[in-house]
Amino acid sequence: MFAAFMFALDETIANIALPHIAGSFSVSSQESIWILTSYLIASCLTVPMLDWLCRLVGRKNIFILMVSIFTVSSFVCGISTSMPLMLIGRFFQGFGGGILLPIAQAIVMENFKGKDLTTAITIFGLVVIVAPIIGPVLGGWITENYSWHWIFFMNIPIGAFIVTMAKTLIVDPPYAQKQKNVKTDWWGLIFLIMFAVAFEIMMDKGNDEDWFNSVFICRLTVIWIIGLIGFIISQIKGKETLVRLNVLTNWNFTMGTICITVMNAILLGSLAMIPQFMQTMMGYDAYTSGLSMMPRGIGCMIGLILNKYLQMKVDVRFFASVGILLLSIGSWLLGDINLEISQSSIFIPNILFGIGMTIAMIPLVSFSCLTVPPKEMSNASGLQNFIKTIGGAIGTSLVATFISRFSQIHQSMLVKNLTDTNSIYLERLSAYASAFAQSTDLNTANFMGQNILYNQLLKQARLWAYIDSFRIYAVWGLAIILLIFLMKTNKDKKLT
Repeated sequence: MFAAFMFALDETIANIALPHIAGSFSVSSQESIWILTSYLIASCLTVPMLDWLCRLVGRKNIFILMVSIFTVSSFVCGISTSMPLMLIGRFFQGFGGGILLPIAQAIVMENFKGKDLTTAITIFGLVVIVAPIIGPVLGGWITENYSWHWIFFMNIPIGAFIVTMAKTLIVDPPYAQKQKNVKTDWWGLIFLIMFAVAFEIMMDKGNDEDWFNSVFICRLTVIWIIGLIGFIISQIKGKETLVRLNVLTNWNFTMGTICITVMNAILLGSLAMIPQFMQTMMGYDAYTSGLSMMPRGIGCMIGLILNKYLQMKVDVRFFASVGILLLSIGSWLLGDINLEISQSSIFIPNILFGIGMTIAMIPLVSFSCLTVPPKEMSNASGLQNFIKTIGGAIGTSLVATFISRFSQIHQSMLVKNLTDTNSIYLERLSAYASAFAQSTDLNTANFMGQNILYNQLLKQARLWAYIDSFRIYAVWGLAIILLIFLMKTNKDKKLT
């Protein structure tokens, strides 16, 4: 659980500190995005390899090795004095950390049964959901009060503690121990690298490059499609493969994975949008904008209590559907934001978001893997987390595209009001021009008034872009409720 928390926290904790890191290295904000991209690319590469790596060196050994790599890489990030060194550190941090979450999930699912499993997966799921939420808060506080370097240094004692405890407490079952004569699926590995690297870069740089109007993005698209097709074919036809795709024939696992992936896209997308809105539109600093996410943590705690006492008493599908409905309501209410709101205005929507995410995702993770055989758990967990990571990348990347494109749409709609036939526009322009005319000539005053009104228009267009984006995420949530009721349930064995 500590390992999963450490990885999930680092997915978002550096986001809020990017302007400070970029300033330290004298790079642009666009270049600093590679600090996030390198982490995501590396984590995507290792997640599907979980089952193969466990067979190659043993699950306990690979767990300890990856925690060690993550910890050492965190130290490298903390002492970085240049962008190349930071990117190397972040890549290996993602490489070591990406596999920690599915390993932890597999261990939890194997070692608890019945009511104990419900309790364990609830606590574990809460950690996975809460960590990305408190990441911006903790990152903002550390950055504002100390230095961004400590965002990475704080992983060192946690990593050392995890390694020490893992050596003592974790015991591998026979099927998770090191096996002899394990072959490497080189074709699968090559196609995986092609797909994951090209896809992540395309999603991160797509909006900046104007998507398919860019030759670069078109080439990346061809590469990741070839990589994906090649990876699927190699995993189906190969004998010793990185991933056993036959687990996707498990109906509940596939439906649950789709729902979890969409929810992760909504979670990470909204986590990117709210602090961004607070900083760029409201003028908040890094810590205060990150603090705006704290009500979600309160919602998650409420969701944890509800999970504990209600999950065993109702149909899992109904329980998860209520969670997704609350998630969608919270996202829709966030679509009521305006430029006069305070942090208290997003308190209730964020609480609903936190409750909904917790009481939907936690049961779905457990329920989707319930019929997976224990010996397939590492494979299933790795594949599910890989697909979920892809969903998170899509949700995060679409934020920039939504804000950019919707801003342009609303700007073209609103600009029609800035005409000489609009009496309100003329009244406002006259008021601004009169104020400026006291210190300059009339033509200049009139130009300055027009400039103020146009800047207000741009701000309103961008505001509407945020509103549209939150409401789109709300619709996404409602769309997956049907998938939940397509999952099969055993009335005599709900979640035990």
